[in-house]
Amino acid sequence: MNLHRLLRKRAEAGRPVRVAVIGAGKFGSMFLHQAPRTPGLHVLGIGDLSVPRALAALARIGWAEEASAAPDAATAAKTGCTWLTEDSLALIASPEVEVVVEATGDPAAGLRHARHAIRHGKHVVMVNVEADVLAGPVLAREAAAAGVVYSMAYGDQPALVAEMVDTIRAGGFTIVAAGKGTKYLPHYHASTPETVWDFYGLSAEQAQAGGMNPRMFNSFLDGTKSGIEMAAIANATGLAPPEDGLAFPPCGTGELPTLLRPHNEGGILPRKGMVEVISSLTRDGREIPDNLRWGVYVVFEGETEYARRCFAEYGVATDPSGRYAALWRPYHFIGLELGVSVASAALRREPTGCSESWSADCVAVAKRALRRGEVLDGEGGATVWGKCIPAARSRQSGAVPIGLAHGVALARDLPAGSLVTEADLMPRAAGGAAAEAIAMRAALAGA
Repeated sequence: MNLHRLLRKRAEAGRPVRVAVIGAGKFGSMFLHQAPRTPGLHVLGIGDLSVPRALAALARIGWAEEASAAPDAATAAKTGCTWLTEDSLALIASPEVEVVVEATGDPAAGLRHARHAIRHGKHVVMVNVEADVLAGPVLAREAAAAGVVYSMAYGDQPALVAEMVDTIRAGGFTIVAAGKGTKYLPHYHASTPETVWDFYGLSAEQAQAGGMNPRMFNSFLDGTKSGIEMAAIANATGLAPPEDGLAFPPCGTGELPTLLRPHNEGGILPRKGMVEVISSLTRDGREIPDNLRWGVYVVFEGETEYARRCFAEYGVATDPSGRYAALWRPYHFIGLELGVSVASAALRREPTGCSESWSADCVAVAKRALRRGEVLDGEGGATVWGKCIPAARSRQSGAVPIGLAHGVALARDLPAGSLVTEADLMPRAAGGAAAEAIAMRAALAGA
């Protein structure tokens, strides 16, 4: 309970935590909205591929125009203003920067930015879960060797789940299941950027007016984002994904400890210690009244009669046996909470979740029958969606991670529902950030 106190001390000393934000999209904008309201934080710079686009984002969240007028990092540090630049690597390398927030959503760019930050002695808060799932454990090792923090982003669901898992484990309990809720039906896997707004009950015009990216929202809908986030949680906690991907069982909060227990005790889990996503809809499309669409949960075990009696005495939600209990948070604040990670990295030198091992992967699956020569369009696109499977299965099959299933052509026809493997692809183009991402991925798979 000391982050706010530590931030105030930095503010009073005139030494705010200076932050570089890479990517002024939705998540980055939410953090940028809150940062000026947080004592002891200073957004020193914003790196984006388009400064005009970043300025438009700042206008939407209410930034004063003069607040983003610094011509360089040194001036920003002296004046308390913010430097906007399209040269993210130069911003990251600036001596004044203490923490780098990577929020581009591009996995290859995210890995490059994070690695550049680590080499320059900066802490990294990785909003870019796509990059983390692609090679996060490699970055975590490099950060540890460099003496800096590599962290998940608080406010996003993986970090919140990791926190809950850590809290329950620190209390001496065994985690049975952990994950999040979402709106899911099986046919969502076939959704494309052209059809996505129908599922959200919006017109394309309404979505555009709200600044909503169809590929991003399609990734939320088609199961890819859920697969990525569960892989990140598995890699941070050591929990396991189901062998053939997430089941997305319909489940309300009242059912959590009953449904998410081992199958031989009346639940659906293959065993204890799993990640899973629960659906806010029944399979016939009805909304579950106590759904957890926006939230996160853990199910844990009272292993002794005394612990189970305490559960009953204090109104803990349990299954009928009283052995399995659940704790949940009904919603998350996305980038509005990101300052927790920034402060934790800079002031406590602790991550709010971090990839420790390669336990799970999110791999590309054909949305429809694909023909030889078709070019995969990656996360949120029309050709593939991302399924969370064990890392061992991914390695053994040579599966293509969803983060590398973009801009590469198929060497053969693939039926709908098939796992895309490296053997199915034509040779990739050499060079650039993608080549670095492929090399880091190879280092992870070979470890």
